[in-house]
Amino acid sequence: MLVNCRNCRTLLQVPPAAAGSIRCGICRTVSLVAQTSALPPPQTPYSSSAYQYIQHHRPPPPYGQMPAGQPVGVFGRKRAVICGVLYRNSGRELKGSVNDAKCMEFLLRKRFEFPESSILMLTEEEYDADKKPTKYNMRRALYWLVQDCQPGDSLVFHFSGHGSQQINYNGDEIDGYDETLCPMDYQTEGIILDDEINETIVRPLPPGVKLHAIIDACHSATMLDLPFLCRMNRSGQCGSGQYVWEDHRPRSGVWKGTRGGEAISLSGCDDHQISIDTRALSKNALTGAMTFSFIQAIDHGHATTYGSLLNSMRSTIYNNDLGGNIAPYFPTMHPNNYWYKQEPQLTTNIQFDVYTRPFSL
Repeated sequence: MLVNCRNCRTLLQVPPAAAGSIRCGICRTVSLVAQTSALPPPQTPYSSSAYQYIQHHRPPPPYGQMPAGQPVGVFGRKRAVICGVLYRNSGRELKGSVNDAKCMEFLLRKRFEFPESSILMLTEEEYDADKKPTKYNMRRALYWLVQDCQPGDSLVFHFSGHGSQQINYNGDEIDGYDETLCPMDYQTEGIILDDEINETIVRPLPPGVKLHAIIDACHSATMLDLPFLCRMNRSGQCGSGQYVWEDHRPRSGVWKGTRGGEAISLSGCDDHQISIDTRALSKNALTGAMTFSFIQAIDHGHATTYGSLLNSMRSTIYNNDLGGNIAPYFPTMHPNNYWYKQEPQLTTNIQFDVYTRPFSL
């Protein structure tokens, strides 16, 4: 069920047990719950098979464990969805998101040999209305990304734009908040919850398929609701072995894993932090600090393993004055953390040694 916040007009999801009112996670205003309706699933121009599978199939335990046998080698198809959202004329406009999207598209084609025809770009600079980063188009693109995936496929989802949080009502978040992505039309159509992202692009993954999500947004550490987070220290100067895996599996036992595939998310910051777009790193164009540091680590040969990649990204951000203006960003649940430098995070559906596992898209 959905209701608009009476103050900021953000679209909120109303839990079934709501007692006549709901508090907005953005501006904290309490709104009365009026008659609402659920949003229908997006219609995909390809097939409804992926949506039907997601809706009806739930994988069995054990939770978050690699299936037995040898891992499938890297071969087969590559497919990517890239979203860059500027939020023009919204009062919360970003400047570097489309630059991020273009840089990521170039990286995937030139460095990782993704076919141009297999990369779906959604930005506000696109003339085709179906390629604008609206909520409807983003949901449809995410369904397309995993549809009919097969062993050996490599899937990438990159998002550069606003992220936010709202109060969690179903008990599957350790910190009590759901993370959300904001499409360009979030003020009228609402946000995309981490629960939906997990259900759409994580749970359907079969054995031999690998998904990488690269999320350059505020409050993005657990944007895919993956069960394990690699916790490193603040400076990013960790040596081998200096990390721990935090268990973020819902205490309710709700399934957040895959069908046997691998899901890995690299995000711009922790759930309580904001991500900045800045000129400080490129010295020229505005870019997201996370996207720039991710691409730079790969270009400079610092991404041989997931651990070296994460350390390089963190060091780039930690050792530079990012500057930036927090005015375009959403009011946060953690206002005292505005001035902490963002710390890129790694979450996965399975635990592994980050300093020996090779990184590749």
